Amino acid sequence: MRRAASHVLRTARCSRPRNLGLTPLAPFKANHAVALRTISSTGKTTATLQSSMHLRRFSVAAVSALVASGAWYAYKGSQQSGSIANPFVSPTGVQSRGFSSGDSTGYSPEETAAATRRALLVENDQFYAGSIVGNEPLSKETDPSGRRVLEMLTPEQATQKLRRNEESYLVGRGRGVVRYDVVQLPSNDPIEDDHAEKIVEVPQSVSSSNDGTASSDWMFWGVFDGHSGWTTSAKLRQALISFVARELNATYKSAAADPSKTFPSPEAVDSAIKNGFVRLDHEIVHESVKQVMKSNSKRVAAELLAPALSGSCALLAFYDSRSNLLRVACTGDSRAVLGRRAPSGKWTATPLSEDFTGSTQSEVERLRREHPGEQNVVRNGRILGNLEPSRAFGDAFYKWSRETQDKIKRQFFGRTPHPLLKTPPYVTAEPVITTTPVEPRNGDFVVLATDGLWEMLSNEEVVGLVGQWLEKQRSQDGGTKGWLQSWFRSESNLPVEQASMDATSGQRLPIRQQQYNIPSNSSRFVVEDKNAATHLVRNALGGKDNDMVCALLTLPSPYSRRYRDDLTVEVIFFGDGPDSGNITLNTEASATANNSKPKL
Repeated sequence: MRRAASHVLRTARCSRPRNLGLTPLAPFKANHAVALRTISSTGKTTATLQSSMHLRRFSVAAVSALVASGAWYAYKGSQQSGSIANPFVSPTGVQSRGFSSGDSTGYSPEETAAATRRALLVENDQFYAGSIVGNEPLSKETDPSGRRVLEMLTPEQATQKLRRNEESYLVGRGRGVVRYDVVQLPSNDPIEDDHAEKIVEVPQSVSSSNDGTASSDWMFWGVFDGHSGWTTSAKLRQALISFVARELNATYKSAAADPSKTFPSPEAVDSAIKNGFVRLDHEIVHESVKQVMKSNSKRVAAELLAPALSGSCALLAFYDSRSNLLRVACTGDSRAVLGRRAPSGKWTATPLSEDFTGSTQSEVERLRREHPGEQNVVRNGRILGNLEPSRAFGDAFYKWSRETQDKIKRQFFGRTPHPLLKTPPYVTAEPVITTTPVEPRNGDFVVLATDGLWEMLSNEEVVGLVGQWLEKQRSQDGGTKGWLQSWFRSESNLPVEQASMDATSGQRLPIRQQQYNIPSNSSRFVVEDKNAATHLVRNALGGKDNDMVCALLTLPSPYSRRYRDDLTVEVIFFGDGPDSGNITLNTEASATANNSKPKL
């Protein structure tokens, strides 16, 4: 989750994200390369470099510094390690993209053409594409300014990294859901996002069924966007669905005992979901303190307080197969969007949640109402000028009293309470819930994602991309998959109806598109993946622009955090699928096909 941008590039390290099986980037080979920092120098050669995001023109002095620093580095590298003499070649003229080689390089035109590799310069929050001439390994030496050269992923390696954590499941239960796809892509190390899915078969005694139906399904999907660590989101993965299901169980049983009721009232179901959220957060933030005080052990404190000291947003979707109602509970700024066919044949994008942050007007009004007289309760779009989400699990420093924080710091560990802390809690885990009737026969789908996706793509782009993906699957399947029939339509552009977003919509525009001046042009998108969630992530990172995709996937933590967030995406497809009673791994769209089991 984007909480604060880092402004200093440090030494590049590529370590292994938690439980994701990512392998460190290979040693420096004769492939692609990315330069993580340039040094100050002087030179006389001029050039124009094109950004992978948009065209930027440097002054003569600035470009000369880049070129001369490359020449200096090449010289030092050849002295110290015997590597190639000129990794970054001085150009002889202005090029529309990258560097060009001149006679002074010592390479013949044939050698140059055969040994040119893609490279990337990263400076001042901008990407600049270039080329490296030579076919030997790059130097690993570091110059006095700390510049390092890192191998850049090839498109094939980038695809492998994109798909490493993808999963897809075919739901053959005939109860409104036919498939769901999931993918995660870390930026933080370890990744601070998490997710959970659960399908529960509910007996008649609980499901309030008085029509002879034997049972129904409760289906849950959750994405959890952690910040200040991964422990809170991991706790939500382990416990949130269970807490909510327990509350729903009591509510549905109560309704089933009343012969006049078929379902609990909408208010009762919403209240049950909210109670599940709030009770889990109370256990994380307050019950943990009681246990720690009772144990009086720093080791126990470190273990039990970890989920309270970090934080996490939560987005939970709950579908009841008997009522065909989808409820989305949102705590924080992850987002859910519904894709549905319009009469025109295109898709419409309907948001099912708001982004609850210190920049959301309704949240600002709520906080000022709950904390009268505290002018800085929201400052610069952040709670107490610091925390971005206004609703979150954990984040105990915004919920504990000053006395509790002082006691924990004195007896165990901690930090000085926020100087503006007066009347906590300022942050709540209580979700805002929306309810939407789903029409499986019409082929609705829902996208759940952490804010790392929405800062790169708009609602309409996400829905249109899934629609585009469905068309591609339909054309490749030749019409053999019945559940795809209702989705098919041939369109050259994204098959989505455009809608305008304003300040009152409760949702932020994709900030990365504005930051990097990415054109809102559907021609930049591509369909290459069998997993719909992976398809969205690829296009969020650049789509057809392989240089952009490779660059964003090459940058290791913590550098990558300046350009993209952790990404967790789930796509849920509704439809009338076969009733086999099974949930099976979709091997076509799962990287973990050999070692995964169906999620129940």
